[in-house]
Amino acid sequence: MSDTKKWVCVFCASAAGASPEYLNSARDLGRRIAGRGYGLLYGGATVGAMGAVADAALAAGGAVIGVIPEVIREREIDHHGLTELHVVGTMHERKAMLSSRADAFVALPGGYGTMDEFIEILTWAQLRIHAKPCVLVNVHGFYDGLLRFLDTCVVEGFIQVENRRLVQVARDPEEALAVVERVWRERAEIPAHDQRLDSVVR
Repeated sequence: MSDTKKWVCVFCASAAGASPEYLNSARDLGRRIAGRGYGLLYGGATVGAMGAVADAALAAGGAVIGVIPEVIREREIDHHGLTELHVVGTMHERKAMLSSRADAFVALPGGYGTMDEFIEILTWAQLRIHAKPCVLVNVHGFYDGLLRFLDTCVVEGFIQVENRRLVQVARDPEEALAVVERVWRERAEIPAHDQRLDSVVR
């Protein structure tokens, strides 16, 4: 992997979702990541939004790295057209590899798996394990309920205000990448992660 290329990790679903806008947003994000010269990191599957974001990035000439656990290869159907495909033993290994190689994290609409990945990476940001941007793409208000819940957590004293700000929100893929680039500029002098905590994510 290039030492200079930026890599955007996309968390998204193995399902297509009820609205065609979800797959359209996934394809748009993949195209835009490749068009800006960034690499795409994702869960390594061919189905649902995962397949859509990867195929769009590849079609636009981008580099795509997938990471998929052996236990779910048949269910999610691993993608054989990627720049790199890594088959790992566990879900934890998948998340650790994605997090270590990514420069930013973007979550499209999704279910339990998407939320698990995004919330865990936010938790690591809260613990100062990394200082990489974490962005939700709020397609047609999909994440409005989650954002209200997070605000309730602040009011009830479970999330500090500064940590609530770790969640960046964008209306669409174009705005999501603009947010990522803004955070990269603002945090240019902040170390990407605290090496003392590396063992936590392995």
